[in-house]
Amino acid sequence: MPSPTYYVSTPIYYVNDAPHLGHAYTTVAGDVLTRWHRQRGEKVWYLTGTDEHGQKIMRTAEANGVTPQEWCDKLVGEAWQPLWEHLNIANDDFIRTTQKRHTDRVQEFVQDLYDKGEIYKGGYEGPYCVGCEEYKLPGDLIKAEDGSTELCAIHKKPVELLKEENYFFKLSEYGPRLLEFYEANPGFIQPESARNEVLNFVRKGLQDLSISRSTFDWGVPVPWDTEHVIYVWVDALLNYATAVGYGADQARFEEIFPADVHLVGKDILRFHAIIWPAMLMANGLPVPGRVAANGWLMVGGEKMSKSNLTGIKPQDLTSHFGVDAYRWYFLRAIAFGQDGSFSWEDFTARYTSELANDYGNLASRVAAMVGKYFGGELPAAIADGDAEKAVHDGLARAAAEADRRIGDELDFQGGILAVFDFVKQVNGYLTEQEPWKVAKDESVEGRARLATILYTAAESLRGVAVLLNSVMPDTSQKLWDSLGAEAPLGSLAEQRVQDAGTWGALPAGAKVTKGAVLFPRLEEKPA
Repeated sequence: MPSPTYYVSTPIYYVNDAPHLGHAYTTVAGDVLTRWHRQRGEKVWYLTGTDEHGQKIMRTAEANGVTPQEWCDKLVGEAWQPLWEHLNIANDDFIRTTQKRHTDRVQEFVQDLYDKGEIYKGGYEGPYCVGCEEYKLPGDLIKAEDGSTELCAIHKKPVELLKEENYFFKLSEYGPRLLEFYEANPGFIQPESARNEVLNFVRKGLQDLSISRSTFDWGVPVPWDTEHVIYVWVDALLNYATAVGYGADQARFEEIFPADVHLVGKDILRFHAIIWPAMLMANGLPVPGRVAANGWLMVGGEKMSKSNLTGIKPQDLTSHFGVDAYRWYFLRAIAFGQDGSFSWEDFTARYTSELANDYGNLASRVAAMVGKYFGGELPAAIADGDAEKAVHDGLARAAAEADRRIGDELDFQGGILAVFDFVKQVNGYLTEQEPWKVAKDESVEGRARLATILYTAAESLRGVAVLLNSVMPDTSQKLWDSLGAEAPLGSLAEQRVQDAGTWGALPAGAKVTKGAVLFPRLEEKPA
């Protein structure tokens, strides 16, 4: 049974370096999704955080001459949390895997599995990628160009051959049960390409999972054998449970858990779609509703990453385009679930065409005309004709499609396009109706016609402000204020997205003002 709370998580991110565009892409997507559901009137919980244990963190800290905890504290305090605040991320919690609320519960969960006979001691030898914090199968490796060494296919770095005596979780026993679950819940893994990848992997047979490491000590100690630390991925996955009260607040846990949506990068799909549900099944806990894997942001044909030196700081873009445009661009330009390439030129072209010329110019023109022809007081529509009814229908369609695509399907691009198609429709309506020419007719009929045109345009913008609030909250608030909508309708946050397409909400008499330009002209690209 689903919980009463719509619960969305991002991955918890490794703090071996500062965040780049790829991390922000997933986090903004989660923010848009949860803001959307809040505006449906639902109870929502949005979780993000940082993964702070493991060999990669330990080595990074050593290379920087500090302890792992000091390194994590510095990165979280100076890079990760400030970026989410900068990008207007409205997360409800930020969990760190070094926090006691997490580590104590991780030990309890693993102890429960051990007591149930789900964990045994054994030996393992194989190639290990420290970057992925994962033992690699032969199919996960590629040869170096000179053929001398095997590399991780993701990080393009040599793997290490490790031999350890570890504890193992009986993952192999859960293959049939997982396949049965996938069959009964076809929407559990998205997109379809990701689902097919997981199904093929599981059908080949699963190996038992090493859930401890014994060659270093930066991790959560195994409770029955403190010579071992719990494998960082087991530790990390459990954040989705520990953050919402597992083992500490049962009522809260049952109200929120399991997650409705885990947003993950496609490179960590197997952990979330195979290991995580198997762990939950083994401990008798409910599994998540959906694991949605986004594609990679590509630079020069390679995944954007710190290790490949292709990481780009989000602040490099927000300082030029603004935060709201940044939030909009990546979800607009890239179909969620697919790989996508970023280019400064594409961002500039879309900003100028769609944001500044189509959307911003529409808002500016409508406010200016209401001010010029009606003293800033929104007139009533006197007599709607076919042209107006087409706009009414266009808003209803855009609202319904955006709600379905963003709120249900996680098709952010499709939802945004539905709204901007409507913006284009309203621009076309004004071009056809030519209110600047109608204004020259000072007869009663002429004034009535002008009033109808401008009310239609302003009410359209009311709907657009609501529908884009989750994507561009600051810009939508500016538009809401410009339309004078707060006094008669209440705050923008109170508006329901499912009602955004209902025509006539903005009352005549609203005080319309021309505020600052929503999307200023861009300066020259910085060197």
